[in-house]
Amino acid sequence: MKDRLRQATTLPGPPSSDYDLNPAAVAAPGGVLRDAAVLIACREGRSGPEVILTKRSSRLKHHPGQIAFPGGKVDAGDDGPVAAALREAREEIGLPEAAVDILGTLPSHETVTGFSVTPVLGWIAAPFDPVPEEGEVEEVFAVPLSHVLTPTRFSIEGRRWRGQRRRFYVVPYGPYYIWGATARMLRALADRMERCG
Repeated sequence: MKDRLRQATTLPGPPSSDYDLNPAAVAAPGGVLRDAAVLIACREGRSGPEVILTKRSSRLKHHPGQIAFPGGKVDAGDDGPVAAALREAREEIGLPEAAVDILGTLPSHETVTGFSVTPVLGWIAAPFDPVPEEGEVEEVFAVPLSHVLTPTRFSIEGRRWRGQRRRFYVVPYGPYYIWGATARMLRALADRMERCG
């Protein structure tokens, strides 16, 4: 699985976007995209390969209670998106940078909230017990890669947002409603993995 994931990062392909399913949506005028990065952290679990996700704290101002990858803005002190993704994973879930084998990056994902997010694909190569960052992360959990790398498990739903109907991918898992940018990036990875054979 690790080798296939690495291969998936080398395939050509366009960037993804929250606008993929909403071509009529218009970004805020004069908006400048801010750089961000997330870590798609995979590992060998008890029942096979899995990916680590977080449930954001319900007390947060932005995206409370949503399912997300560890990640955030690329800070001035970060040496690019890979360093930012690793730093954020350490801060949010206690994942040491040295425990992660970076497999590559996927094309950037533009969000309707004004970010250009680089998905960084990594493999956790050492034992790791998550430590959620109090105040930001409510829960850290794992989802089988077989679930989120199967395109047919994804569906498209919609809701009103800023006065417009917005459509988005969802890939629920048990009690977890994985949707929006997180689901879209997983769908992009699933499509690439299909091409790897």
